Amino acid sequence: MRGWRRVILKTYESEETYLETIFILERQGGGARSVDIANELGYSRPSISAAMKNLRGKGYIKTDSAGYIKLTPGGREIAEAMYERHTIISDWLVYLGVDEKTAANDACRMEHAMSAESFAAIKKHIENINNN
Repeated sequence: MRGWRRVILKTYESEETYLETIFILERQGGGARSVDIANELGYSRPSISAAMKNLRGKGYIKTDSAGYIKLTPGGREIAEAMYERHTIISDWLVYLGVDEKTAANDACRMEHAMSAESFAAIKKHIENINNN
């Protein structure tokens, strides 16, 4: 959770979604190109291109010579924070009895809107459950 307050103050939900998607695509081993992000999110390639230009301008991503989009340290920090939020919230909802698809969809919306304080409380609660 380090830096989370900074993340909330300087990014928008759409930027967080793009960064998290790049992070997920990297974790899957294929790397992230604009077309991969467009396919993953169901957005048009021109929309993705404009978003990547914005993220590049803010210093969150860079593009290598092969066209793969790479997260900068600042972009990775945001992406990892969003991925952690998504994973924990989704798992928590499944634990409460929500089906996996609904939990994942709800987590996508909740991860951006929830305060750092509420997320920390949920995370602590889940850790306590797991430790008992």
